[in-house]
Amino acid sequence: MAVLGEIRKRPWILIGFLAIALLAFLVNPDSLDKVFGKDPNILGVINGEKITREELDSQLFLLQQQGQGQPKEVLEEQAWKMLVQSKLIEQQFNKLGLELSDEMFWNQIQYDPMFAQNPQLFDAKGNFKLQELKREIESIKAQSPEQYSNWLQIKRGIQYRIMARQFFANITSGVTANNKEAAEILKQQQQQANIDYVKVDYTGFQRANPVKVTTQDLANYIKQHPLQFKTEASRNIGMVAFLAKPSAQDESAALAEINKLYTQGIDMGDGIESFQNTKNDSMFVKVNSEYPFNPQYLPLSQQPDQIKGFLNTAGIGQSFGPYKVEDRYFFVSKLIGKQRGDSVKSRHILIAFKGSPADQAGAEKRTKEEAKKLADSIGGIIKANPAKFVDFLKFSADSGSAAQGGELGWTTPETPFVPEFKAYLEHNPKGAVGVVATQFGYHIINIEDKKPGPIGYKVANLVKEIKPSEKTTNTVYTQANKFIQEVQGKSFNEFSSIAKKNNYIFVNPKMAKRFQGQIQGINTDKDAEVLAWAFDKKTKIGDTNIFTSSNGDYIVAYLKTKQEAGLVDPESVRSEIEPLVKNQLLAQKIISKINAQKVTSLDQLAKLFGVVKESQQVGIFNTMISGGMEPKVAGAAFGVKPNQLSRPIEGRTGVYMLVTKSISQNNKQGGDVKSVVQTLMQQNAQQYSQALLRSLEDQANIKDYRIEIYNKTAHRN
Repeated sequence: MAVLGEIRKRPWILIGFLAIALLAFLVNPDSLDKVFGKDPNILGVINGEKITREELDSQLFLLQQQGQGQPKEVLEEQAWKMLVQSKLIEQQFNKLGLELSDEMFWNQIQYDPMFAQNPQLFDAKGNFKLQELKREIESIKAQSPEQYSNWLQIKRGIQYRIMARQFFANITSGVTANNKEAAEILKQQQQQANIDYVKVDYTGFQRANPVKVTTQDLANYIKQHPLQFKTEASRNIGMVAFLAKPSAQDESAALAEINKLYTQGIDMGDGIESFQNTKNDSMFVKVNSEYPFNPQYLPLSQQPDQIKGFLNTAGIGQSFGPYKVEDRYFFVSKLIGKQRGDSVKSRHILIAFKGSPADQAGAEKRTKEEAKKLADSIGGIIKANPAKFVDFLKFSADSGSAAQGGELGWTTPETPFVPEFKAYLEHNPKGAVGVVATQFGYHIINIEDKKPGPIGYKVANLVKEIKPSEKTTNTVYTQANKFIQEVQGKSFNEFSSIAKKNNYIFVNPKMAKRFQGQIQGINTDKDAEVLAWAFDKKTKIGDTNIFTSSNGDYIVAYLKTKQEAGLVDPESVRSEIEPLVKNQLLAQKIISKINAQKVTSLDQLAKLFGVVKESQQVGIFNTMISGGMEPKVAGAAFGVKPNQLSRPIEGRTGVYMLVTKSISQNNKQGGDVKSVVQTLMQQNAQQYSQALLRSLEDQANIKDYRIEIYNKTAHRN
């Protein structure tokens, strides 16, 4: 890590992406290999190419850099899907005979979102600072092998994105549009069909002709749309949550406890102290608070809303509270300091010596005394003529800041500089030049500018969590235990009925995936364990289990059905597709009746079903009919011969028959051919790219071993 990274956290180029260490999510792979006879480092295969644990870890690392705040289990599944897509694209990239050379990588890196959106990587003319980026990476490589390893993982992700851009650019270059297509679209935009029609509405027809959608009906629909309903393995789980929420008595107990600490006090070793009168606020908070003491001066904008008004007028030592936060904590806040957070713009040159933390590569020959002598000499020259500062950057051991002219940017008292460095910035005026000794060496510091900042408040917070008492948790446990005994051996319908009858929290994820991480509607720290249990080969349909969360909640789970990879179980998607299937069945009945009566006119059709004939204008780009979008009907209006009765049309909201009386042409200019061609090419390229990626996934031979390996790991543990 560059030396400046030890002095303060700087948001420049790579440092923000290199802070988080890799996470390993399977234990002791060597021992697992011996026990189970299968390499646990191979998590899957795509078209014969292995996916390793290391690759998945690397992809997970990249996602975690984005700081999405999502649980690790959720990010793992996203990482898997991204890795699968990346592998498929790389395979196609290689089949095309393309090659990602080192030269191409560095030429394309400026277009990657990680760098293209960072203005600090471009100069005033918009040129990408490629050489500075390379120097920063070389500095990291020399000073921190661990962070250089992190960069290599980031680089792999960038390589995948470059390959994707190049692959789709080559493929979509053949996706075109021509003037004839554009002219036809413009023509269709200006055409309107004048029609008479009769609609037999599904809803109205069903009142007298009810239909029941069977499981087989759903299955037939799914078979007609296999790609739409292709699914990975899932489980239908019933879950009942018994939450250990604090009672009113528990809340009163927490309030009494914090009031006692606030006003009456406890024995702190040297007698009774309260938060109100203690002379050592940080120690009192450390010993008695649920949250640690924060020594930082924070502006009003970063303080809790409840105390902002208090801080505006409070004197040092005054307290406020108790007050409730998030219905989970009681706070008492004491103001123990105020300071104006002046901002300082500075630059520095670091003269290191042999053995200092800045000499991580061990290449420095200069002694400490020689370093001081050189720093004093340079400092004297710069003090006499600040313009010469840049002439001595070549001596700086902090290559990262040296590449930026020694600039440290604007910093505040909260910037984590070492104390000596921070003190110099605080106590010296704009324009000052001085030499400061720190553990890293000797810094020649130039304060370029200063400006006043907002007032910062140092607040000591005494915090007590409102927790459920033992009595409360025992009551919840008894309730959960009674329920699981009651549902043993019962059907799923009985399980859900008992839960609902007692007004328990009940959820039923019908297609829970093994690696989705969280279960919507529950969201406890045991969701991942519930999923692991549901996918365990030893867990049978009808089994129940109870799980205890870290905060004392109890979750009772029931495994209703298992869905293996393939076409989805019809009943699991009934709520989604039943309305569509019901309309299909109604349409079949309506059309059968029309054909049986040999309908030859709209008037006959209207009389047959007790509806009315209507008239309307429709277009290919204007498919609104009878209050709904009906593209099939609009298309038929232009396909039927004039004044000829159409066949029955199965629409979205009913069955239609129509007669097209005439087609009118609107002569208003709807756009020019050239702009339509450009729009078509963009749309076609985007749609083709998305469809191609879906097709690659659908046609790929993907073997996912994670469930098997993770289950074995769980049994091993």
